[in-house]
Amino acid sequence: MSFDVKITGGLIYDGDGGAPFASNIGVKDGRIVEIGNCDAAADRVIEADGAIVTPGFIDLHTHYDGQISWDEELKPSVNHGVTTLLMGNCGVGFAPVRVQDHDRLVRLMEGVEDIPGTALHEGLTWEWESFPDYMNALDAMPHTIDYGVMIGHDPVRVFAMGERASAFEQSTDEDIEKMRAIVREALEAGAAGFSIGRTDVHRTADGDWTPSAEASAKELTGIAQAFDGLDRGVLQIVCDFNLEREGDQFDEEFAVVEKFVRAGGRPASISLMQRDMAPDQWTRILKETERLNKDGIDFRVQVAPRAIGVFQGLQCTFHPMMAQPSYIEIKDKPLDERVGIMRDPAFKEKCLSETPVKLAGEGSSVPPIADTMIAAIELVANKFFRLGDNPDYEQPQDASLGAEARRDGVSAMEKLYDTLLELDGRQLIYFPIYNYTEFNYANVHKMLTHENALPGLSDGGAHVGTICDASFPTYLLSYWCRDRAEDRIDLSRAVQMLTADGADYLGLKDRGRLKEGMRADINVIDHENLRLGPPTMVKDLPAGGQRLLQPVTGYRATLVAGEQVIANDQVTDARPGRLVRFH
Repeated sequence: MSFDVKITGGLIYDGDGGAPFASNIGVKDGRIVEIGNCDAAADRVIEADGAIVTPGFIDLHTHYDGQISWDEELKPSVNHGVTTLLMGNCGVGFAPVRVQDHDRLVRLMEGVEDIPGTALHEGLTWEWESFPDYMNALDAMPHTIDYGVMIGHDPVRVFAMGERASAFEQSTDEDIEKMRAIVREALEAGAAGFSIGRTDVHRTADGDWTPSAEASAKELTGIAQAFDGLDRGVLQIVCDFNLEREGDQFDEEFAVVEKFVRAGGRPASISLMQRDMAPDQWTRILKETERLNKDGIDFRVQVAPRAIGVFQGLQCTFHPMMAQPSYIEIKDKPLDERVGIMRDPAFKEKCLSETPVKLAGEGSSVPPIADTMIAAIELVANKFFRLGDNPDYEQPQDASLGAEARRDGVSAMEKLYDTLLELDGRQLIYFPIYNYTEFNYANVHKMLTHENALPGLSDGGAHVGTICDASFPTYLLSYWCRDRAEDRIDLSRAVQMLTADGADYLGLKDRGRLKEGMRADINVIDHENLRLGPPTMVKDLPAGGQRLLQPVTGYRATLVAGEQVIANDQVTDARPGRLVRFH
């Protein structure tokens, strides 16, 4: 027997969490057929000397729901070792949908996930109405990597209830039955699961609550019964427990979540992060998941390997000057023209002397946190950082722009104003909103190493003007396994988290491990030289839309079903990626 591909000389981390071992891998017809000497000839040999060889990574939390219908490459996830991704998180999506609701779902995704509506309008093909039709349309288009699709609560509610699908209109028994039938149809067609979003941060582009934000426990449990009799599918939850609007509603909200999870009877996960306004809430979530685990409920937490932060800049969705009246007058001008105006000392003096206007509210997609941030900018600037050419996400407060302003004897607003003009107006200011209350990653380490933890929350494909977190896998491997001075995570364990743990959670038995007979989803990584560059704004979305991408080096090869989609950090022409149907 000859091989299609042979990977030689690498140190294999097989995904099971054990010690690595030196060996070769032989691939034939998209499968791993030998791990050992692999003496037979091969059509192509990938030399892995000095590199580690891992299973392809599984990203459980992305939002490529729109992008995937026009983009074959699926950057940036493909650039960071991901070979299978899961989209349809947070309750949003583009199916099922009637023609009259196309714009409504676009406005929802634009507001919740910060994806330009112009790009969505131009890029979405809308070759579907039902969720199975949506899956078929995606499956007809080749992609670099595999993907599974969850059905989201918001489009389901809009499809079933029409104009009544507002945040404060409760569903009838007939509505719930319709929604349950829609979800069941999707699951029988191979959908990966069902997702819900219950958070005040999520708004439509018009500033409205999302359709399902206040859905009753009765509605959620009624829909979850769509899983009855099925041995597949997962439940995904994002919930902030009404912190921003009503204060601490933890007990009441978690009771709703618990009823939903119990009714579904399938593995479930919830987003976990430390919020400044409720710094101990994450520990309460962990305690509740542990309680449910003891009661036989498979309930996990999705965690991030660093802060959940946003980038601010003159090219970005948010920045500190955006509420200043003088800036609002020039905000639609080209970047270079804005920079020229802002460098005028008279304009700067006027702009900094003004009282900021309120941005959030009726008719605005800007979340209330933006107004809160600007109103408390002298304090909040203590969490604003430059990342530098070698991005440093874990910096002390003394390195913040707020601290720099105090040392220079200027206001935080003036320091931020000047910083925004650096690099000809292309400087980015990093604001770690969550997971950085104590200005270190001690609590992130506790989350990552918890027995219930699943790596997630990358939001690949979303928040394109504010974040660039599809690089999470690279960051976990480079920072936590190599660069951090203390509390490092063993590389074998990190690989296991990114591969086998996700596969086991989703019930995928053909991937997530390097074993004979498994799919040849494989990464060859120069771990010693694995590096992230500073994020940059790239204008490559439909209708001239822009997004943040983060350069990376260290991926010698990424294979999907035996075909090489990454060669020395560059996307190849191979398109082996397909829809994963869960049957």
